Amino acid sequence: MRVKARGLTFEVRTGGPADGDPVLLLHGFPQHSGEWDAVTPALHAAGLRTYALDQRGYSPGARPTAVEAYRIPELVADAAGVLDALGVTRAHLVGHDWGAIVAWGLAAAHPERVRTLTAVSVPHPAAMGHALATDPRQKAKSAYIALFRMPGKAEKVLLALRGAALRRLLGGVGDADAVARYAEPMREPEALTAALNWYRAMSGTDMKAVGTVGVPTTYVWSDRDVAIGRTAAEACAAHVTGDYRFLVLDGVSHWIPDEAPGPLAAAILARCTGAEEA
Repeated sequence: MRVKARGLTFEVRTGGPADGDPVLLLHGFPQHSGEWDAVTPALHAAGLRTYALDQRGYSPGARPTAVEAYRIPELVADAAGVLDALGVTRAHLVGHDWGAIVAWGLAAAHPERVRTLTAVSVPHPAAMGHALATDPRQKAKSAYIALFRMPGKAEKVLLALRGAALRRLLGGVGDADAVARYAEPMREPEALTAALNWYRAMSGTDMKAVGTVGVPTTYVWSDRDVAIGRTAAEACAAHVTGDYRFLVLDGVSHWIPDEAPGPLAAAILARCTGAEEA
């Protein structure tokens, strides 16, 4: 379905019983709402109503050109605006990768809109900041961001040879068909540039502005994540004051929703149905 919010048109995949408790699902880079397809059947079976959003830059009708249009406050406002347009006052919130950053921001700034939070792969921005300042291994893991912030060069590198580098980046999501599902939409230069603008608009000021989260929260991390190390993952707890659970998936890569949808769905359900609400 298409949802109009904040002057933009977003693509949203819906599922589950119409009267179920709402769950807003936020994808990461360089994927789209389809990354939740293997996770949502279990949520629907449990009676939850899901809304998987193609976020700013990924929805063709929500693709502004200015880099500053992709700052974290804008992305957070999009999520809140889509909830408004859907008539959802309060939702369970799930985010992976960049979607997790948006989810942390929404839960911190607007806790009245968030029943529970399940953040996947990426910890609270302050935990990432701590790791980048103290852990050389995290600095090495995050070195790719410098390329992504280079207008033109990043697109050239990722799209060369029919997107070979982009496909390698997505190698952990599954077979060639699974990789193509995400890589092909990004082969449109405008789409990739919009997705990369999330990195180009990122600033220490915006990351530091994400406050402590007080809603019941689960953070899911995998020990073979190429982008997020243990220092950042373990630092996350210090930035949550609500009921907090830290789940480590052994032997799983960064692409948790694709690689381990069963354990992730179980963690989401445990949080949605088992935690006291803030």
